[in-house]
Amino acid sequence: MAARDEPVVLITGCSEGGIGHALARAFASEKCRVVATSRSLRSMTDLENDDRFFLQELDVLSDESVRQALTNALDKFNRIDILVNNAGVQCIGPLAEVPLNSIEHTFNTNVFGPMRLIQAVVPQMAARRKGKIVNVGSVTALAPGPWAGAYSASKAALHALTDSLRLELGTLGIDVINVVPGAIKSNIGYSAISSYNQMPEWKLYKPFESVIRARAHFSLGVRTTPTDEFAKKTVAAVLKKNSPAWFSYGSFSTISAIAYHLPLFIKDFILRKTMKC
Repeated sequence: MAARDEPVVLITGCSEGGIGHALARAFASEKCRVVATSRSLRSMTDLENDDRFFLQELDVLSDESVRQALTNALDKFNRIDILVNNAGVQCIGPLAEVPLNSIEHTFNTNVFGPMRLIQAVVPQMAARRKGKIVNVGSVTALAPGPWAGAYSASKAALHALTDSLRLELGTLGIDVINVVPGAIKSNIGYSAISSYNQMPEWKLYKPFESVIRARAHFSLGVRTTPTDEFAKKTVAAVLKKNSPAWFSYGSFSTISAIAYHLPLFIKDFILRKTMKC
């Protein structure tokens, strides 16, 4: 059982090499007890022999998986102080040709997955009138460009839900924080490439195949922010007594925030040049 001064943090998507894994380590270094979750325990083997971590299999697409993981965490710690909805998937390709089931999977994971966790965790937070919910969005939602429309739209939906939740859950004593990463070097880049390789051959967009594929490799680029650096900054913000409602950090985060306020014709011009479309 965790001491009262040791926050209990549940994080989704903690596979090694990703943002969730780095967040788990960063929270643990700040004397938190971390319920680190992923779809497979094998993806978190390096955390196994550290008593700061309580490892659980959790598939954000499954009501039963969420219920079981949460029950196990509450049995051990009696509470969840902070929920971090980090699990997510990429979806690269032109919207007119991406299979609808791929878009559906993206929304099921990136939007309905967080909501599944939130609805499961809120009752015990509300009973104590205390808790924090952290939703990990993306700067791509601020300036959606070509070739990652499904992913950007899913994160924009999560941003909107987070804004509503902040107001609704505030009345129950629960803080809601929108964490908006820039370009962070993580294994979501490898999963983006893997999922892209399973896409059908483009027909209308065959001439753009090389630039679309390059978009799948984007988060592995040299100008990305190291995962550990992002995690350390994020955890410091989340653990503040008065946490910010919005926290953005990483490569391209400032540029994306500026782009959000630009007139559409200027934004479109920049994105066409950048994304070669």
